[in-house]
Amino acid sequence: MPIARSPADLPPPQMILKRSGLEFMQAILSGEECGPPIGETMGFTLTEVSEGRAVFSGTPEFNVTNPMGTVHGGWYGALLDSALGCSVMTCVPRGSVYTTLEYKVNILRNIPIGTAVVCTADVDHAGRSTGVAHGEIRGRDDGRLYATGSTTCIIMKMT
Repeated sequence: MPIARSPADLPPPQMILKRSGLEFMQAILSGEECGPPIGETMGFTLTEVSEGRAVFSGTPEFNVTNPMGTVHGGWYGALLDSALGCSVMTCVPRGSVYTTLEYKVNILRNIPIGTAVVCTADVDHAGRSTGVAHGEIRGRDDGRLYATGSTTCIIMKMT
């Protein structure tokens, strides 16, 4: 998937609004649209989307550690917020957008640096004005549960 290198690489709002959220997410996954640069910066990428679901994969490296040398809590938050928000986006109708209102992260154990993880997120509710989703981060190879999270997003009709 190509990554946006400048704001000009991102689709203009009117192009986003012409697609359903699922169509837009599928366009990013297929490479038809550029993905946002945060994933490259943080070491994770979108790997799967379907209605009500988004999956990201990533590997935290030294550049995302805290002063103690362990994976910074913000990395868990960024990964979960990305997956949770994208899962809600898959349920957003054409002509609407979403943004995160709040999210919660429960870190259950430290992810060792260099450990590949998978973050899955599933929608619990997608209505006219809000979307709610839950997700988890697990080890890709061992299935260990590292963190869980949830979100509430606002869905806004723009047309």
